[in-house]
Amino acid sequence: MTLPPSLSSEMKFLVLGVGAIGTYIGGSLVLAGYPVVFVEQPKMVEMLRTKGLRLDLTADERRGRKEADIVEPRSFVIVPSLEEALNFGPFDAGIFALKSFDTASALETLKPFAEKLPPFLCLSNGVDNEPMIADALGADKVVYGTVTTAIGRRGPGDIVLEKLRGVGVAAGHPLSEKLAAALDKACLKCRLYPDAPGMKWSKMLTNLIANPASAILNMTAAEVFADKRLYKLEIDMLKECLAVMQAMNIETTDLPGTPVKALAFATKLPLWLSKPFLSKAAGGGRGGKMPSFHIDLYSGRPHSEVEYLHGAVVREGKTRGIPTPVNQVFTETLMALTKKEIPLEEFVGKPERLLEEMGE
Repeated sequence: MTLPPSLSSEMKFLVLGVGAIGTYIGGSLVLAGYPVVFVEQPKMVEMLRTKGLRLDLTADERRGRKEADIVEPRSFVIVPSLEEALNFGPFDAGIFALKSFDTASALETLKPFAEKLPPFLCLSNGVDNEPMIADALGADKVVYGTVTTAIGRRGPGDIVLEKLRGVGVAAGHPLSEKLAAALDKACLKCRLYPDAPGMKWSKMLTNLIANPASAILNMTAAEVFADKRLYKLEIDMLKECLAVMQAMNIETTDLPGTPVKALAFATKLPLWLSKPFLSKAAGGGRGGKMPSFHIDLYSGRPHSEVEYLHGAVVREGKTRGIPTPVNQVFTETLMALTKKEIPLEEFVGKPERLLEEMGE
């Protein structure tokens, strides 16, 4: 098997997985003419080799499309192992967009091939993934990145663009500018950021909103925000994260299509005044879906990213002497539910039970 002919030979990409972000980024690069090789679980490879990828990008008015783009199987390569993927190298860049709880196991697979691997643009949520990649593969093998565009996943290799915002890439890596140009050429609305920690923590701040409360209580973000007591918890949670960021000398920065500075400012306002803005951020930021923690919990997954988002706030808070009680209770409660140490029914539709855990 050989790589298909490409309209552009400027860069060759290795994409780990065809999850929502991997399909969106990798598929968009294929549509822009870049050679792309995907690595995916064996059980999905044959199916995607047969049917290709389906990207419903009609929400992007710049494309002028009335129907979804079908990325034909002959226009990309998908293989069941990294070893097989490297036969198509060398690669200029990789895309790493796994769930944070899968990072450690993925790196164990990658480490034996470190010398042959390209730098990875890490688009995973949270602030721990890039340091882990750097430790495992080398500091030169990671570029800090983030995605604020809302993507829905209909199935393996089948995604829908729900709200176009963009992609952030941290400047400073030798590959940063070239990567940003390629992503922009692929209609991904890429922007370079001089401050990698500010970019990553600002994105994480937006991921915190209504995420654990929704999962723990089995309530929509709108329902969480409609309860005055729960809304105050949301504000307190964000204030804790901002206090930790301040102790780390990390400033909030606006991300593509996401006014994070305004979000941070809203936490200083009276609750009644901040609520409309945060309600819009909580609902609109996810394209109308339930928050990711809820999806993971009710899909029966044995892991939760709460450890890597709210948990990161707690860990950094302890290091710097910043109290983070709300983030800690959210993390511990959701992890207990995820591990089935307590039944889901204990908190479903019971804000009072959660408030009791918070000491309210």
